[in-house]
Amino acid sequence: MRQKLRVAAYAICVRDGQILLARSPAPDGTPEWVVPGGGMEHGEDPYDTVRREVEEETGYRIEVTGLLGVDSSRRVFRDGFGRTVDHHAVRLVYEGRVTGGELRYEVNGSTDLAAWQDLDAVPGLPRISLVDTALRLWRDRPVTGRPAGALD
Repeated sequence: MRQKLRVAAYAICVRDGQILLARSPAPDGTPEWVVPGGGMEHGEDPYDTVRREVEEETGYRIEVTGLLGVDSSRRVFRDGFGRTVDHHAVRLVYEGRVTGGELRYEVNGSTDLAAWQDLDAVPGLPRISLVDTALRLWRDRPVTGRPAGALD
């Protein structure tokens, strides 16, 4: 069994009742909204990762204002060659404040659109589960840094 660890960093940016999201084309063709962020490069600090990824996906520069928590998930699946993969994702969720730049779309990247969405509209958007997890961390600010409902 092949083991794979992926560490990534994401930012929740909220202002005036809206959250900054990026849209990712899904494998089945239905685009999904995601929290701006992504995978760390080897040797990169997660703090630098989140700032780089937000700028790549949205055009905005951010100030990291806090670490909200960590989301960890593990799943086992078969890859395209039929091999079993034990995949573990560790996602650091930061709070960020836009300090510069201009909203734009990522070109030739993992997302194709960036937009401010009303917080009240998020439950009706097609989105990945990390959006809900990150919003729970932002709203609840758990002392442990673990989202409510995380497995003990």
